[in-house]
Amino acid sequence: MSVALSTTPATAAGTQNAIRVMVVDDAVVVRGLVSRWVEEQPGLQLVASVRTGRDAVAQVERANPDVMVLDVEMPDLDGISALPLLLEKKRNLVIIMASTLTRRNAEISLKALSLGAADYIPKPETNRGVTTSVEFRRELIDKILQLGRRAKGLSERQMRAPAPASAAAAALRPASVAASESHGRTGPFKLRPFATTQPRVLLIGSSTGGPQALTALVSQLKSLIERVPVLITQHMPPTFTTILAEHLTRAASRPAHEATDGEPIVAGKIYVAPGGRHMSITRANKAPVITLTDGPPINFCKPAVDPMFSSAAQVWGNAILAVILTGMGSDGTRGGAAIVEAGSSIIAQDEATSVVWGMPGSAAHAGLCSAVLPLDQIAQKVIRLFSGDRS
Repeated sequence: MSVALSTTPATAAGTQNAIRVMVVDDAVVVRGLVSRWVEEQPGLQLVASVRTGRDAVAQVERANPDVMVLDVEMPDLDGISALPLLLEKKRNLVIIMASTLTRRNAEISLKALSLGAADYIPKPETNRGVTTSVEFRRELIDKILQLGRRAKGLSERQMRAPAPASAAAAALRPASVAASESHGRTGPFKLRPFATTQPRVLLIGSSTGGPQALTALVSQLKSLIERVPVLITQHMPPTFTTILAEHLTRAASRPAHEATDGEPIVAGKIYVAPGGRHMSITRANKAPVITLTDGPPINFCKPAVDPMFSSAAQVWGNAILAVILTGMGSDGTRGGAAIVEAGSSIIAQDEATSVVWGMPGSAAHAGLCSAVLPLDQIAQKVIRLFSGDRS
């Protein structure tokens, strides 16, 4: 058994609010590297570093972590087997599953979300890849910080300064914002009137917590999907989006698939942006079609929501309904500004039901939303809007 419990106290200002982190990975290089990253990050405190799921189960109560990075593939007791045992010992433990990009691991990671894991992170396939990947380190630390702070009850203001709205969003805000007002943890935000035109296409953007939210949402939209196309951008790597589309097919009882370049967009189908490609919409022979591009990440993401939103505004104008679900960062705000400018409407998931209220919160505070709703109320509102209700 290899167990390391940290006795290093959190530094000065961070003692009370420091996020306690436990790293579980059988690869000594990966375990040591991730542990060092945690120790070097202000606001984080490494409380344990162990080799197997069995070690983690044995030590979780003593170490008392807020966040655990849990490898999927380990000897003795793997991550998916350890997950329910860990949550049984500490119900509010935030668990981030870590796995390489194989189909099996993608399926396990998404299953873990349904069993109570908060999120997942794809690992580079080799130890050298982990060592040299700046992107992996950034994404992992961001997830630990965001999920850990929310679990400890810290506000969005304590997490970070609100992301600046795009120039387009700022320009729109004073002209046509509704009189109604709602509140999030970073203060009040204004709601816009819904567009007067009935929408003809549903766009959904999501990130952290998105797979669970998407599954719940599309399962309530079965009858609507028969009548309209649904386009989804979820921040996910390749292989993971393949599995996500299969899950959505089962949830919606309608065909969902990774979009392909040049395919027509028709009612009755769910199009999922494939991992590693940006999905946008163009016209061919006057009909909307999917366009996939291999450009650089946008908002650190590929696929990103902004290209889908911005391009859709040019194709469908005032006939769009967009939904922004749970996720870190501000992706969707710039593209959302284009949707609103074109005369269409946006609904955001509320803070209480979001795993992370980054993306929906950014759009709400930019003054782009016509409603900010709990997840279980979004489907009903969407159906009413596509049925002609404008309130």
